[in-house]
Amino acid sequence: MTRVLVTGAAGYLGSHLCERLLQDGHHVVGIDSLVTGRLENLTTCHRSDAFTLLMGDICDGLAMSHCDFIYNLACPASPPRYREHSILTYKTCVQGTLHALNLAAKTGARLLQASTSEVYGDPLVHPQPESYLGNVNPIGPRAIYDEGKRAAEAIVSEYARLKLAEVRIARIFNTYGTHMDPYDGRVVSNFIRQALQGEPLTIYGDGQQTRSFCYVSDLIEGLVQLMNQPEDPGPVNLGNPHEFTVTELAHLVLTLTGSSSPIVTHDRMMDDPQVRRPVIDKAQALFGFNPRVPLSEGLVRTIAYFQSLFAPSPHGESDNETHRHPLA
Repeated sequence: MTRVLVTGAAGYLGSHLCERLLQDGHHVVGIDSLVTGRLENLTTCHRSDAFTLLMGDICDGLAMSHCDFIYNLACPASPPRYREHSILTYKTCVQGTLHALNLAAKTGARLLQASTSEVYGDPLVHPQPESYLGNVNPIGPRAIYDEGKRAAEAIVSEYARLKLAEVRIARIFNTYGTHMDPYDGRVVSNFIRQALQGEPLTIYGDGQQTRSFCYVSDLIEGLVQLMNQPEDPGPVNLGNPHEFTVTELAHLVLTLTGSSSPIVTHDRMMDDPQVRRPVIDKAQALFGFNPRVPLSEGLVRTIAYFQSLFAPSPHGESDNETHRHPLA
């Protein structure tokens, strides 16, 4: 049985990936520090004898005697969380990635690095192909994450050039879906939570900034297919090429939730990308990548998930606080 290590296993992407790998018949070892991950995301995984969860921080090292594949997903990804844990975020991108690469070099495992569309910054080229080198402010409020992920790509690429490890790099664009933390501060989770709780939907800027939203199952399929590529293709964009304004997303969430919440605007946040849409020609050519879940359908699934989190517990209280702070 193939043994796969997933770092950041209790995150919403990591937990979905663990579920998929178990379905595919792998033995999965997950590791998570639970700084932003949530144990309840792994409820399904814990039903399998082929799943093992290790509690720990990859910045402290990784010790395994055998491993076939490593998916390095460990890192806070939402702006409020990586600002809250800023130094840890950068250490995870650099020191944690080095530990994952050294484990790959030791065991002969293939490593997939979860990078991000944030390496393109506030892009001056639209849409963004993998060849675009980006427009990142190295001292701005988003830099600790953006530059951390760029540094991780540099380290991973150098290990590949030196033939120390076999690697793949996935540049992940905006992804959403079940297992998201309603309080993680990302636009989809913000809008759904606010709509369900009758709060104003907050837009930063004029609402005409664009994003391309990929449902989590489509993203996971892309990660698995990229890992399975026989040769290193270099960085590969993974995301949905259909583009929406933030205002369009807000109105769609209001329609699907039946909420009467108002929409309010605030000043645009510094370095917030004005446009974001992936060129996915490379992924399409390599393994036929084609996101299948339309935004409205994915939002319906995510809304239902959030509703389950906010449903009253048997004790008469909403369950949302336990999901918000699993370590409290």
